[in-house]
Amino acid sequence: MTVTATFDFAGLSPDTILDALESVGIYAQSGLLALNSYENRVYQLLAEDGRRYVVKFYRPGRWSQAQIVEEHQFALQLAQADVPVVAPLVFDGETLLPWQSYWFTVFPSVGGRTFDGDDFDGLERIGQQLGRLHQIGANQLFQHRPTIDGSMLSQALAVLTEQAQIPEHLAQAFHPTLSQLAQAVEPHVQSLATLPQLRLHGDAHLGNILIRDEVVNFVDLDDSRNGPAIQDLWMFLSGPRDQQLAQLDALIEGYEMFRPFDHGQFALIEPMRGLRMIHYMAWLTQRWCDPAFPRSFTWFNTMRYWEDQVLAMKEQLAALAERPLSLKPGF
Repeated sequence: MTVTATFDFAGLSPDTILDALESVGIYAQSGLLALNSYENRVYQLLAEDGRRYVVKFYRPGRWSQAQIVEEHQFALQLAQADVPVVAPLVFDGETLLPWQSYWFTVFPSVGGRTFDGDDFDGLERIGQQLGRLHQIGANQLFQHRPTIDGSMLSQALAVLTEQAQIPEHLAQAFHPTLSQLAQAVEPHVQSLATLPQLRLHGDAHLGNILIRDEVVNFVDLDDSRNGPAIQDLWMFLSGPRDQQLAQLDALIEGYEMFRPFDHGQFALIEPMRGLRMIHYMAWLTQRWCDPAFPRSFTWFNTMRYWEDQVLAMKEQLAALAERPLSLKPGF
């Protein structure tokens, strides 16, 4: 079946969602609880069979059918290897299901608590599971999903240059600072092609971790792609330099119980942070026409927001000028 639709969710009504679920034999007993998702539409429900499910409707036009199926296959491979990841349910051999003009997927609902970034024992456990995840991820590469490369930077810059509504009096500060940050990041981004590539979670951070019975569960592989291993570690680092060193030490100690890590990739931490900063601004700019975004990101596209971004980019330029993090004494 060919699924086509506009880039939004204008036709996704509660009845459409319930009808889609019933098409695979899931009958809601409770109402639909909208979960925190912006690219897609995600709802939790209690079904008549007594189980809790999460149903996810993919934003039309964002990923191709082949790209979503690759994500699901990766999740199922991880689950089969006992890597704690929330994998999609399979219905008659399929995980990606059509309904009207949408693709949807059903997951088991997995509860748990959020993670405290200062829990170093927990960071070590996260490192262990990332090492195991990367063991599976290194077995093959995605054929349809994207790779982290220079195109991410160039595309984001094009969006910010052509679409961002920067107040005129801030544009003289914003665009030169953006250009400086992009120039500082670009050589590092181009160097990613020379590094060993593997299938990544792609968006591994505290918000995509659930702790249940001390088990680290990874959720939301929607941004999974090919890239270097450091991409799945650096977003767990925050705070002053000494704090980041302690966090990195815990992550790597756990990671290397299952897989060696190239410490040379630590030099990419701040460039990857700069790339994400630029990419995030562009993402919000592109999605601003979706009615859900002005409701959820009330602070975006204000004068204060763009002022803060100028300051944040200057701070990131300073971070890029510092020597990279190192776990070797004396460095």
